[in-house]
Amino acid sequence: MDIMIRKRDGHFEPLSVEKTKRMIAFACLGLDSCDPMELEMDSKLQFVDGMTTKQIQQTLIRTAIEKVIPSRHEGGGVPLQEMNPDWQFVAARLFLFDLYKEAAIQRRYKAFGYGNFSNLIHMLVDKKKYADFFVTDYTEDELQELGDYIKPKRDYLFNYEGLKLLADRYLVRGFNKEVYELPQERFMAIAMHLALVEGKNKVAYAKKFYDLMSELKMTTATPTLANAGTPFHQLSSCFVAGVDDNLWSIYDVNSKFSRVSKHGGALGIYLGKVRALNSDIRGFKNSSGGVIPWVRLYNDTAVAVDQLGRRKGGATVTLDIWHKDFYEFVELRTNNGDDRRKAHDIFPSISVPNLFMERLIKRENFTLFDPHEVNTVMGFALEDFYDTEEDKAFTEHYLACEKDSRLHGISVPALEMMKKIMKSAVETGTPFIFFRDTVNEANPNKHAGMIYASNLCHEIAQNVGFTNLKKEILEDDGTITTVTAPGDMVTCNLNSINLGKIDEDFLEEQIALQVRMLDNVITINQTPVPESRLTCDKYRAIGLGTSGYHHYLVKHGLRWESKEHIAAADALFEKIAYYAIKASMELSKEKGAYPAFKGSEWDTGKYFTRRGYTSEKWQRLAADVHKYGMRNGYLLAVAPTGSTSNIANTTAGIDPIFKKFFIEEKQGSFTPKTAPDLNPKTFWLYKEAHTIDQQWSIRANAARQRHIDQAQSFNLYITPRMKASEILNLYIEAYKQGIKTIYYVRNQSLEMDECTSCSS
Repeated sequence: MDIMIRKRDGHFEPLSVEKTKRMIAFACLGLDSCDPMELEMDSKLQFVDGMTTKQIQQTLIRTAIEKVIPSRHEGGGVPLQEMNPDWQFVAARLFLFDLYKEAAIQRRYKAFGYGNFSNLIHMLVDKKKYADFFVTDYTEDELQELGDYIKPKRDYLFNYEGLKLLADRYLVRGFNKEVYELPQERFMAIAMHLALVEGKNKVAYAKKFYDLMSELKMTTATPTLANAGTPFHQLSSCFVAGVDDNLWSIYDVNSKFSRVSKHGGALGIYLGKVRALNSDIRGFKNSSGGVIPWVRLYNDTAVAVDQLGRRKGGATVTLDIWHKDFYEFVELRTNNGDDRRKAHDIFPSISVPNLFMERLIKRENFTLFDPHEVNTVMGFALEDFYDTEEDKAFTEHYLACEKDSRLHGISVPALEMMKKIMKSAVETGTPFIFFRDTVNEANPNKHAGMIYASNLCHEIAQNVGFTNLKKEILEDDGTITTVTAPGDMVTCNLNSINLGKIDEDFLEEQIALQVRMLDNVITINQTPVPESRLTCDKYRAIGLGTSGYHHYLVKHGLRWESKEHIAAADALFEKIAYYAIKASMELSKEKGAYPAFKGSEWDTGKYFTRRGYTSEKWQRLAADVHKYGMRNGYLLAVAPTGSTSNIANTTAGIDPIFKKFFIEEKQGSFTPKTAPDLNPKTFWLYKEAHTIDQQWSIRANAARQRHIDQAQSFNLYITPRMKASEILNLYIEAYKQGIKTIYYVRNQSLEMDECTSCSS
């Protein structure tokens, strides 16, 4: 009697072992190190009557994944020659075949693989999964042409983890998670959406954008990956807003946070203007509860309004180090103290001026103030000033505050404050650090505002403003009109060059396309908050970054702890900066400069002289920028790219690898992972993060930072064996080297939450 197998559409047919053999052989095709017979034997498939084809497939996928890193241990570890990363690609193909079959059933086509793209477009528009512009702005002939351009074989570039992540989080599915869209169709849908603004050239640009994404030469921001082409296309990763010292502003930002989080964005909140604990309110002494209750408010919003159901909302709150609430704020996430004054889901950041670091180095005292009292007594807002080489405005105003006996400042040793920061960093990975003077001195748009804080992942450095209520008007028809004076609300529009896959001969062309894509994001983006739309239009700010940095070094035979690494970083990022600035200038010729360009350091040329760009080619570019303008007021920012680098099968952001190989456990499943392109040649070049002398990472960061107008999502890696003095020296060296921000301090014994919004 035949064993009957249940197919995906519900019908039964006799078991055909030959079909399974062919599928396994196809999955191993071209991967010479993976023997299909070995997979067949190791899977120990036991066919039973009524078994589903999906169960067979899942068994094979699990077996292939387990073969990446064998479970047997000899001498306490797995010998390198027994690992075979290629099994990740076999597992990916088996998983892919699963997707193909599910899509064929849901979309009712017979072919194995991809169906008709035009039919998919119409179906998903009808189901309200795609926006109408696919059928109103593209003709049937154009849909057919773009569908024919899709390259299904590029699906084989994915490893298992990357493909599963893309399929689970980002492919457009039905209400019950039915598979409709396949990986290459997701890339083409994004490309078509971003090409919409190119008019008669939209099909040509859609093909170019598609090639970049589908060949995994770049990664897009996760909101773009998830939302492009959908009816509500909020494509930005992060937003940054300032809070003024009044209830309306505090709750207005909370409302904005909820709208941002609802559509997949994270928020950076500057809280430095809010009065301190026991400050007066309307003339009543000791009335204020300080900043902590408001941080808890934002904490509750982060938990309540999640990001598209994928994870809880994310926010960082920044406070100046001289604020009187510093001590409570710096311990927000620690487990000691009154839990009613904690906020475990908010990421604290400390804004640090040069003056504090100078006094820390000299082991001098530093004074804490209440910003409300400073404003009332002195007539100025201390937080509105910063130091540059030419103008020490912050230091002058700060010293005036210290000398004025009317202020009730608290003088404490700067070292004691730093110990509090380090203690919290060792225990929780936070607070993040924002070197405010370094950031503002390098700001190319200081003529138009000031940078008070960064975003959640601390790679964005753009002007931040404060929206204020002017009046509320009760109209004759019973409606209420609220009139506000809007401030700059930063919007992060991100994507990243995959350094692990670049061909440097085509780097200029690739960067030009990515800058164009990001500029198009600004044009088509549905921002959730009106202020962010205004700010987007004012600066047209983008954040072109990189992923695969460690992957790049290894592929070029460079050790992390070497002078050659620093020299290579300097040369590579100067090249990236040159091509990006040139691309934005060329776009300005075509589409016009950003409105705030006049008077910027791009316009005056100071941007170039400040960075020592004196060669003939740089001088020519500076002259062209002055003449034609820049399309984008902010240009480069290196995001962490945690999840999207997994999709692209490369290393994350500018980070070194965490482990050469390991087994990751998520929701009860175990996935073996290896560093990209791990083999006997690259094995010794991949040095793991916690074994690297962090001084080399700081030097590399400084070499890159010279060429990056914004910042880098930069982590420090420490171990429980490090002395406090060693950790202190890392902070001091980072400051001395001109690093703008420090993201996590990653203790070897800690698990850190990653921001998927900022992944690009």
